[in-house]
Amino acid sequence: MSSDSSPQARGTWPARGVDPPSYSQLLTDIREGRVKDLELSPRQQEVRVEFGDGRELRVPVFANDQQLLRTAEQAGVPLTVRDDRADAASAALVSNGLLVLLLLGGLALLLKRSAKVANKALGFGASKPRLQPEGGVSVRFEDVAGIAEAKEELQEVVTFLKAPERYTAIGARIPKGVLLIGPPGTGKTLLARAIAGEAGVPFFSMAASEFVEMFVGVGASRVRDLFRKAKEKSPCIIFIDEVDAVGRQRGAGIGGGNDEREQTLNQLLTEMDGFADNSGVILLAATNRPDVLDAALTRPGRFDRRITVDLPDRRGREEILAVHARTRPLAEGVRLSAWASRTPGFSGADLSNLLNEAAILTARRRQTTIDDVALGDALERITMGLTAAPLQDSAKKRLIAYHEVGHALLTTLVPHADQLDKVTLLPRSGGIGGFARTMPDEDVLDSGLISKAYLLARMVVAMGGRAAEQVVFGPDEVTQGASSDLELVGRIGREMVTRYGFSPLGPVALEAEGPEVFLGRDWLRSEPHYSKVTGNRIDAQVRELACHALEKAMALLEPRRDLMDVLVERLIVEETIDGDRFRAIVEADEQRRSACGSAAEADVQAAQVGVQAGVLNR
Repeated sequence: MSSDSSPQARGTWPARGVDPPSYSQLLTDIREGRVKDLELSPRQQEVRVEFGDGRELRVPVFANDQQLLRTAEQAGVPLTVRDDRADAASAALVSNGLLVLLLLGGLALLLKRSAKVANKALGFGASKPRLQPEGGVSVRFEDVAGIAEAKEELQEVVTFLKAPERYTAIGARIPKGVLLIGPPGTGKTLLARAIAGEAGVPFFSMAASEFVEMFVGVGASRVRDLFRKAKEKSPCIIFIDEVDAVGRQRGAGIGGGNDEREQTLNQLLTEMDGFADNSGVILLAATNRPDVLDAALTRPGRFDRRITVDLPDRRGREEILAVHARTRPLAEGVRLSAWASRTPGFSGADLSNLLNEAAILTARRRQTTIDDVALGDALERITMGLTAAPLQDSAKKRLIAYHEVGHALLTTLVPHADQLDKVTLLPRSGGIGGFARTMPDEDVLDSGLISKAYLLARMVVAMGGRAAEQVVFGPDEVTQGASSDLELVGRIGREMVTRYGFSPLGPVALEAEGPEVFLGRDWLRSEPHYSKVTGNRIDAQVRELACHALEKAMALLEPRRDLMDVLVERLIVEETIDGDRFRAIVEADEQRRSACGSAAEADVQAAQVGVQAGVLNR
């Protein structure tokens, strides 16, 4: 056959790589004898075509195609029908097998998740304490400063754990519980870690709120599990923070107590002092609300020791600052003793926050060492709030200046008053346009004894802002800026009358120190224990104390109106005057007034002598 007479040359067959011939073309090729063999696949509905020149193609056909069968029979082309039943069975088997595997995998996943849920449900009553192994606590007593008395008390606990035979030889027993009491931030938790670090024993720590759940009995189960784990690692220490969450008085509150919490407390009481012996397990607990604890929890035999962790004194604050300054670069001129004196009433957490804020401000200003300016700004940031936009030189700024100068001036004139630290017109967030900050008397804070003269001085100083406004602008132009001062004066006056006996009503405590914590606090107010007539007399005495404080403040400020103007002008220009410079200005003016008074008195005496001499000459 010549090349030009082939089917491809005549355009009958497409080129390689293009679509196969159509069904009608296939029938034509069969009739014309160009097809050598046919293989039909009924399941796939296609036919494999083998041509005479050796080429093979697959052409789609109709299901049960009789036309193709007749054409192949008439042309004498062999037609083979392929049996696809085996292939169909294999495909069905494979698909069914994949389906079974998928179902088995899903079932296994469900069983695994169900097992996890079951294990979680079974372990729901297990405690999850944070365990520090033996020697795993790096905190030591040298890292805890400012609470020397508490550390001395706890040294014996460490000795009990290290060498118990020293005490058991003479019949002494290891204390079962130590209760740490103190205000927030005084280092109770840090002290507990230091005990574990010094003793070198395992240390279990949990928060009391982790015991209580919504399900009944879970808290008691967790207490049992905790002590079981502790016995396995005896001797060891268990530390429960904020123990008042489960140790509150049972049966207290409106409508009774919380059953779940009380069951947890009962289990804790049993574990601490029950039939089972917990030898070598010491329970440390911390709280800042010892007044709400149940009496059965705080009795000897359970919490044998009650150690008070108070706010540090000046020396303690200096030691705490030194501890926190180990990792912070301080400038050469920074004296920690001076900052310890400027931070009375600060706890260890407050002092740590002070140095941290100073470090942040130093980094923000791109400096390398923390100086006194950064510490001062950090102190104001903590005590007074964030800085706000400065006030413009307006009537409002002048009014605030007179108000703050009135406070500051009285701190230097009134005996027994707190010492002035600084007076400023730089506003703070929260609507504070300016402030006169004082430093409380260190002796008063350390001793805890407050005199009547000190309280009266505080009332007079608090009335300084209102008195200055009234002296300068008149009684009709006073503002509401003294509202917080009036609240302070009312609170101090009421305590003087009802709690301290500093009034003509006599040495009688007419009111308790605080509200009942289990009766909704301020929500439900109990009726006072005195009559309505006594209540009216109390109100009258408080009002008399407040009025007397205002009168004394005005009596001190009125003769010094010129000095107030000088101080206000200087404060408006400089915006901040520290306590030393303010006192120097006031003392210079007082000396001038004293000299003028002495000269005037000498003139009066000379005039009197001259009059007497004239009478004698007559």
